[in-house]
Amino acid sequence: MNSKAANNVATGVIYLLVTAVVGILVFLLGYILVTGIPHVSMHFLTSAAQSFKAGGGIRDQLFNSLYLLVLTLIISFPIALGSGIYLSEYAPNNWFTSLIRTAIEVLSSLPSVVVGLFGYLVFVIKFDVGFSILAGAIALTFFNLPLLTRSIEESLEDVPDLQREAGLSLGLSRWKTITGIVFPAALPGILTGIILSAGRVFGEAAALIYTAGQSAPIVSYSNWNPFSPTSFLNPMRPAETLAVHIWKVNTEGVTPDALQISSGASAVLIVVILLFNLGARYLGNWMFKKMTAAK
Repeated sequence: MNSKAANNVATGVIYLLVTAVVGILVFLLGYILVTGIPHVSMHFLTSAAQSFKAGGGIRDQLFNSLYLLVLTLIISFPIALGSGIYLSEYAPNNWFTSLIRTAIEVLSSLPSVVVGLFGYLVFVIKFDVGFSILAGAIALTFFNLPLLTRSIEESLEDVPDLQREAGLSLGLSRWKTITGIVFPAALPGILTGIILSAGRVFGEAAALIYTAGQSAPIVSYSNWNPFSPTSFLNPMRPAETLAVHIWKVNTEGVTPDALQISSGASAVLIVVILLFNLGARYLGNWMFKKMTAAK
């Protein structure tokens, strides 16, 4: 076989594999959306879940997922930002830096159920936090930190060194150069990483089963006092998220319309994650054009 024929065969195999992967992805997404969207309605999105009768919704589970996501980002983003800046701008190329990067890679490869068990043993039991939104957010912080740190570090490293040199040549300090020149230039990539990690956190279930709990107590959405046990803003209450709810209704088998609820909830989960990913692409492109005057 000559080189031209070998190239055509290899190209054909690559296209075949890509088509197979895209086809499987489209089939899965299409199946979830086609079977789930008909069960999604305003009543479904705004009513409370039911345990032993049909007609329940996902109002509390959807809110719990969003609340847990916001709390996780509030905890994890400052840590990831500081780590990313250190690794990109200050860390010397030695064994200690290599050890930090290795630890980040190991942490990113941990199964989410292991992170959940760690959170259960340490925060739920050892520190007596109990099944709560706070325990779930701390567990998801360990789950989210590696991806977010690497995303911030790579976004900062993508900024050309000429911009750093220009800032230093003007007499700016190293920290002022980072905060005034490098960070704004890397902001589109950083925001993209935040939104992508948010989609990953939003769909997590295994880690939350052991930390946030599997129950959704009735809370008052008119009570804005975060220290009140009945307040929807109370971070110490147990909270069943949307992904956990999908797993729960399919395993318990006590809800008459469990199939319809899980199908509708799965469709909502997929749509929200797709919006996160599309939003990351759009926001990143918009900020890149805004800050670089690119067309």
